[in-house]
Amino acid sequence: MNFEVKGTVLPVLEAILQPGETVVSTHGDLGWMTPTVALSQTTQMGSGGRGFMKSAKRVVGGGGLFLTRYQAEAAPGTVVFASKLPGNIISVEVTPQRSYFVHRSGFLCGTEGIEATVALQQKKLTGGFFGGMGFFLQHLTGEGVAWLELSGEMFTYDLPAGQTIRVHPGHVGAFDQTVSFTVGTIPGLANKFFGGNGFFLADLTGPGRVWLQSMSIQMLAAAIAEYLPNTGNGGDSGGSSGLVDGIIGGVFGN
Repeated sequence: MNFEVKGTVLPVLEAILQPGETVVSTHGDLGWMTPTVALSQTTQMGSGGRGFMKSAKRVVGGGGLFLTRYQAEAAPGTVVFASKLPGNIISVEVTPQRSYFVHRSGFLCGTEGIEATVALQQKKLTGGFFGGMGFFLQHLTGEGVAWLELSGEMFTYDLPAGQTIRVHPGHVGAFDQTVSFTVGTIPGLANKFFGGNGFFLADLTGPGRVWLQSMSIQMLAAAIAEYLPNTGNGGDSGGSSGLVDGIIGGVFGN
């Protein structure tokens, strides 16, 4: 199979499949495809994902209970996955010796050998739950190629052993399994309450590669919230507000 990222601000991933080849996605990110590609639903991803508990863990991690398999049948076919927000689409090689942690809506699709489950990255639950997306990550294991979606501009850091970078949880895109990840509070009472940066930061400590994203979905939602009409105070509830509700529902749902 052949993959190609096309576009600029809102890129898409085009997968050209030969007969019998399959690509699997955990999200409803289908853009378009040729009639030679058949769709099917499954709770398993390749040889992994067996059992209800693994499927449930995938849901908590940001995926769906069911996976969509796209397979070319008697002739070559093309399937295109569209990004949800302006940003970048990148690929990573997953092996039994090298896995990756990805933000909870970052796994776009992969070959059948990839397994995506939830990863609870620290034992202290308080910081994790209030840290939001920094706590619930997807863990990509198995063997194959995975394609990731990162929002906004992408910045890559290769951290040597012992070096730490402190990141707002929403800006964590992905990182190697060798990178240590914990969620802690911002130091200083005044910084917590008056700094406007929230209460929590993620500490990423090398060795390993880290991918950061400049656009945080939470911050995007907060930035546009004040410009949305309030449909609960007797205002316009016609077609335009319904459209806005649908858009915002999609943003918060992802």
